[in-house]
Amino acid sequence: MAVLVADGGGGQISFNTQSVRGDDATEALADLLMGPGGANGATVLLPGLLAVVVRRGIDVMWMAQPPIEVSTAGDGELNIAVAGAQPDEVTAFSATDVQSLLTRIHAQYGAGA
Repeated sequence: MAVLVADGGGGQISFNTQSVRGDDATEALADLLMGPGGANGATVLLPGLLAVVVRRGIDVMWMAQPPIEVSTAGDGELNIAVAGAQPDEVTAFSATDVQSLLTRIHAQYGAGA
């Protein structure tokens, strides 16, 4: 499953969970970008998108309230912490990583992918 982490304005962070498929986190992110409501529907590339966190497997509690904490480091970078997750269960992609993968998908499959 994927959790879109976005700046909701006024210091608020919003989370939007979606089910995705893939053998690994990158394939799951590609599924999110190419699937219904993905980049072509402008869901993923929302203004304020900060990151996408991909978790292996489906967890109903995560869908209701992802245990993700977002904080800003002194250099303006984001720190994303996930409570109770093993390192091999969770992968965080920055907004730059998301845009980079989307660019690669468009180059490979065309802008209509």
